[in-house]
Amino acid sequence: MGNNIGSKRLVVGAKYGLVEWLLQRVTAIIMSVYTIGLFLAVLFTSDLNYQSWVGFFNFTVMQFPMGKMLALLAMLSLCYHAYVGVRDIWMDYIKPVGLRLTLQVLTALWLLAVAGYTAEILWRV
Repeated sequence: MGNNIGSKRLVVGAKYGLVEWLLQRVTAIIMSVYTIGLFLAVLFTSDLNYQSWVGFFNFTVMQFPMGKMLALLAMLSLCYHAYVGVRDIWMDYIKPVGLRLTLQVLTALWLLAVAGYTAEILWRV
């Protein structure tokens, strides 16, 4: 008990978890704003068909594919948000370190594959 005082005390990072907590809040805001914007675009589109749906993702600002970039940003936010949440579940409930690491790696690989497939779909439209 006396070893935890002075120069022999155990020092841990003061920011442990703060960055992930903050990024999860930022990604939630990005997803919320994008979802509300997409909902309003669908709500105020009089003739909702395939062409108007593709138009949501193909609008450009000064030759920049803004629709695709915003959709990709929302999807990347979703993937990171999901990774932090699922990683915390693995850390809290899976005690064997090898199994926990395996599940975290598989989760990260699956979410990277989802993000890559999303990018491929967006740029194909």
